[in-house]
Amino acid sequence: MRMYFAPMEGITDAIFRQVFQARFGGIDKYFMPFVSPSSSLSYTVRQDFELSPEQNRGLFAVPQILARDPLCFLGAARGFADSGYPEVNLNLGCPSGTVTGKGKGSAMLKDPDALRRFLDQVYGNTPLPVSIKTRIGFDEPEEWEKLLPVFSTYPIHELIIHPRTRSQIYRGTPWYHAFEQALAALKCPLVYNGDLFTAKRVQEVQDAYPHIRGLMLGRGLLSNPAVLREVEGGAPLTKEDLISFHDDLFRAYWNTWHPLTAVGRMHVFLKYFAHSLDVPFKYVREALRANKPEEYLDAAGEMFARAAIAENPRYVQPE
Repeated sequence: MRMYFAPMEGITDAIFRQVFQARFGGIDKYFMPFVSPSSSLSYTVRQDFELSPEQNRGLFAVPQILARDPLCFLGAARGFADSGYPEVNLNLGCPSGTVTGKGKGSAMLKDPDALRRFLDQVYGNTPLPVSIKTRIGFDEPEEWEKLLPVFSTYPIHELIIHPRTRSQIYRGTPWYHAFEQALAALKCPLVYNGDLFTAKRVQEVQDAYPHIRGLMLGRGLLSNPAVLREVEGGAPLTKEDLISFHDDLFRAYWNTWHPLTAVGRMHVFLKYFAHSLDVPFKYVREALRANKPEEYLDAAGEMFARAAIAENPRYVQPE
């Protein structure tokens, strides 16, 4: 079964992808955080860096497009085809209010007829295979029954399903029944995404759905980057693993961006790494408060020195 790394805005960027692959590997596809193209199809300097095939060399990296205008989607897809990417992904899952307020992401699930018109244009004119990452509805899981006939119409390269509604964000239990409905109703390859935080849970989902294309992990891999190694029978995460990964990331960001940017990036990752550490939170807090590189490295070093790997390293859903 294939293993995919979820696109996480502001987190799983090109530097992270390369460092993760070098340190842990085990990922069949990395889905890039979305770009939202305008009619001009112009990107920022940072986005151009992220989307460069050179920065994704050696990886199977998939650009993700967030768009409600099919012409914008198709224009971006043609650009990615020209750059040599083998496929693109359509974002129908983002729950962010700034995204859904513009009618994009999971907001497109509100109107199945409008979604069908959009997909008619996309699949009728795309230069590349198009996969879709989706939720099962905007407000209620019952919306899924109206969306399934839409998805059954198109040659979807892969349908990646996070079986929650937009209104749930990441709260509550995924609607596993909705995923099983898709298994029964759709012929396209399916990928399961959602709450895969431990090796045990990954194995349970593999056993429950043995014929699907793959699994997509995000928060689980950020908090325990060795979780897939453990699934394959390898060693569980060690403190040395986490320290080496942390140091490699910091060094890569330091060598590419401004030192203060490097510290800011590490603050983001530390909020996930901390889930796998058994350490008084005051030491994590000190590292998160440190803004200068030297202060951050001192605080992070102190945190790791006092930490042990948690007995059950995993992402813990906030209340």
